[in-house]
Amino acid sequence: QVHVVESGGGLVQPGGSLRLSCAASGMIFSIYDMGWYRQAPGKQRELVAVITNSISTTYTNSVKGRFTISRDNAKNTVYLQMNSLKPEDTAVYYCNAKSIALGRNYWGQGTQVTVSS
Repeated sequence: QVHVVESGGGLVQPGGSLRLSCAASGMIFSIYDMGWYRQAPGKQRELVAVITNSISTTYTNSVKGRFTISRDNAKNTVYLQMNSLKPEDTAVYYCNAKSIALGRNYWGQGTQVTVSS
């Protein structure tokens, strides 16, 4: 059975940093594209960053230069380092694991990030 579990969310002041982690199990982690999405109250879920199984990365414009996505295939974990956080980064952050080849798509339960003074 596949499990995708996020951790690392919390309350941080504007300008601060957080690192989110997403641990996956029950899958061949290295073949999956891993992504971070977020959903703010009253808004649609949006893509934040993706790291493919070939280590190519993509970021939404609003986080470029501030967020970094990375993965450790030995630990079956993907990370999102978030720096220079802004109040508009406040949202529930979700981890996604996707394999087009296998036709699989998995979501974590989400972790709350709140940026506020």
